[in-house]
Amino acid sequence: MRRLPFYYGWIIVAVTFITMGIGVNARTSFSLFFSPIIDEFGWERGVTAGAFSFGFLVSAVLSPLMGKLMDRTGPRTVMEIGVVLMGAGLLLAPLTTQPWHLYVTIGVLVGSGSVCLGYSGQSLYLPNWFVKRRGLAVGLAFAGVGIGSITLLPWVQLVIDQAGWRSASTTMGIIVLVVLAPLNFLLRKRPEDMGLQPDGDGPASATAVAPPSNVVDPAWAAVDWTLARAVRTTRFWWLALGYFCGLYVWYAVQVHQTKYLVEIGFSSTLAAWALGLVSLIGIPGQIALGHFSDRVGREWVWTISTLGFAICFAILIALQYSPTLPLLYLMVFAQGFLGYGLTSIMGAVVAEIFQGRNFGTIFGTVMFVALGGGAAGPWLTGVLHDVFGNYTLAFLIGIGLSALSAAAIWMAAPRKVRAVAGQMPALAKAA
Repeated sequence: MRRLPFYYGWIIVAVTFITMGIGVNARTSFSLFFSPIIDEFGWERGVTAGAFSFGFLVSAVLSPLMGKLMDRTGPRTVMEIGVVLMGAGLLLAPLTTQPWHLYVTIGVLVGSGSVCLGYSGQSLYLPNWFVKRRGLAVGLAFAGVGIGSITLLPWVQLVIDQAGWRSASTTMGIIVLVVLAPLNFLLRKRPEDMGLQPDGDGPASATAVAPPSNVVDPAWAAVDWTLARAVRTTRFWWLALGYFCGLYVWYAVQVHQTKYLVEIGFSSTLAAWALGLVSLIGIPGQIALGHFSDRVGREWVWTISTLGFAICFAILIALQYSPTLPLLYLMVFAQGFLGYGLTSIMGAVVAEIFQGRNFGTIFGTVMFVALGGGAAGPWLTGVLHDVFGNYTLAFLIGIGLSALSAAAIWMAAPRKVRAVAGQMPALAKAA
């Protein structure tokens, strides 16, 4: 096989960047279809929005199965299945005449496709390609979501305005199939499948000094981790708790933020702009914090990100008493630049603890629990608002769960199993 002038792992990053930019935002585009669908059919908002929520639950249920499929067949199979499911859902959605049609197309098909093409699916293989620059590589790849949100979604809205939601859905389905189907054939599960080493390191010669190992706990790292073995460890459940709380706070604020800002006096335009700016600011945040995690460790960056969500909730509470633009800007920064850093290390944290041939199954099960948090956050936040007439208690709970998420990842302690690149010199001296 002819060698490229650069490491093939960066092609993997580029493919993931494009796949995330299109795949994640294709699912998000339902929020743009939402209003014209209600206007056309006159259905209740809860019934219509339920299609998206149902898709979220489908994603959670399928996450462990996707992980097992990744372990057995690799990313090309998983991604192409995701492309076909999502493309079919978007192409069939325009045939909708009854609510259940929407649940099958946007809910089951697009929801199933999105778990393959989104954060969960990409985190199953991308960490294999990098060790020393794992956080940076994942941060760059996942920044595709932010780029897609500020380029693709406005274009989708333009299509809706000019030709209707059905044409927009059909167009998105075609883009998913035409662009992502051939592109994802470039994927490989790990560099060793191509005779390469992680980070593009050359093969060790007989006389070369072996590179220092990043393994801190040889006994733990030597275990052939299966799901059955993993769930019998406290580390697994600390991870599950940390991820559950992390996605709880993420989706709790994401779903309710815009409505809340309008209720306390901001214009609907400014509230929508604030949500979009969160994604935009999240791009450099994901890249910077991913790179920073390669220097100081995953626990510190998880803590910084959950602190970002805690600050976000605290400012949202303060905004009801002082709805000023400086506070709004600070909330957007805390949520986007700091909070969204979680995505750049989600795969790395689990990989550094349960690395091995069954990593996909283990990570998929952790994400099953995590997506339960993502579903619970918006629901419980809404219930608490209905009971108490405001979001104060719900936001205080968000602050508490942010702290609990950080504490759980420190207890899981990936640093005690494998060291990040920035900790390698200290590890070598200790040895």
